[in-house]
Amino acid sequence: MGPPRSLLVAFAREVLDQARAEIRRGNHGDVSTDRLIAEVRTRTAGRLRPTLVEAVNATGVILHTNLGRAPLSPAARQAVAVAAAGYATLEIDLDTGRRGSRHSHVEPLLTRLTGAGAAIAVNNNAAAVLLSLAALAGGREVLVSRGELVEIGGSFRLPDVMAASGVRLVEVGTTNRTYARDYAAAMTPDAALLLKVHRSNFSVAGFVHDTSLAELVELGRRRGLPVMMDLGSGSLVDLAARGLPSEPTVQDTIRSGCDIVTFSGDKLLGGPQAGIIAGTTAAVERIRTHPLARAVRMNKLGYAALAATLQQYLDPDRVWRDIPVLSMLARSSDDVQALAEGIRARLADVIPSGWTIQVVPTQAEVGGGSLPGVTLPSFALAITGPMRPDDLDRQLRSHAPPIFGRIANDAVLLDARTLLPGNDEVIVAAFRTL
Repeated sequence: MGPPRSLLVAFAREVLDQARAEIRRGNHGDVSTDRLIAEVRTRTAGRLRPTLVEAVNATGVILHTNLGRAPLSPAARQAVAVAAAGYATLEIDLDTGRRGSRHSHVEPLLTRLTGAGAAIAVNNNAAAVLLSLAALAGGREVLVSRGELVEIGGSFRLPDVMAASGVRLVEVGTTNRTYARDYAAAMTPDAALLLKVHRSNFSVAGFVHDTSLAELVELGRRRGLPVMMDLGSGSLVDLAARGLPSEPTVQDTIRSGCDIVTFSGDKLLGGPQAGIIAGTTAAVERIRTHPLARAVRMNKLGYAALAATLQQYLDPDRVWRDIPVLSMLARSSDDVQALAEGIRARLADVIPSGWTIQVVPTQAEVGGGSLPGVTLPSFALAITGPMRPDDLDRQLRSHAPPIFGRIANDAVLLDARTLLPGNDEVIVAAFRTL
């Protein structure tokens, strides 16, 4: 079935109006019927083509924000397909047949995995921070170190999020050095919350001092103030056990005694976009019942993906294999090189003459505001030939599905560390059409 007649008429009028405007400017060019019809067809195809499509990430950035961050595991994709196929038990109690809570799909899993007393999920971590601040300290003061007033992607800044939540920011200490005594000196009767922010998307080195979470919790208990920790990326596994840089886990943060922890679902957790709020039962209940909670809640597809992802963490022996992000992080450089060499061998049979493909060592990144400054040894296909790198890069992006690499040293690089199963077939198919 072709496009609706109404759209064809609209596009035809656009093309005719443009041709008339060109003629009035003295540019008579080719205004033949064939050219105008071809332009209508091109415009129709372009306008009706989906813009949100599957893509191949060969950039070497694992959590590529522009490519959707964490790819979902097969189990999570299957759960989304089931939930999307028709009606789903989003907010209904199967035992009573009455209305239930959408939080029930993930709260038992989150409390079991993290040790928190209660937990909920919202649509992203910025929303989790916004909602938690509004519920726990709306209209009152929140103390935070100057060195932790972070900016995340898209120019969203923590002070702006705090202002939108209705709290009053009180800056403590200096950019590079903040002590527990600085928090104590800044407390007033209107103080409602102590906030600590993990610098998950940048690092500070040199003449620095941070107040530890344990120190902040101890101070909060002495002064009767709750403590909130924004972990940003958030990890449920010990990265250092796999030879990766150490990152605070959600479990350790909960054990420290802080009242609320917020973190993302689509970064180191490896699930869908989500903001997770875990902590004491009393604090989470205040957040859960705040009016803003409805505005930032997740839909059934997000819950399906998040629940399926969390289920996989119940088996620590398999999670590093089953969650794509963790699998990419833990993949050995030998395995990455073998994958790249295998693709190169297959391309040698299909690539046009005049092209050269080499496997070269490179460095991959975690990305997504996680593990700042950390690089992973990797290998990439370095492709050169008669076409300019920019033109080849553009042609790969125009393939279906599009392939995204990077350009370096006058070559197009396709990094093997970030390839998913089946992506090699896509790359080979793309070069058959060169």
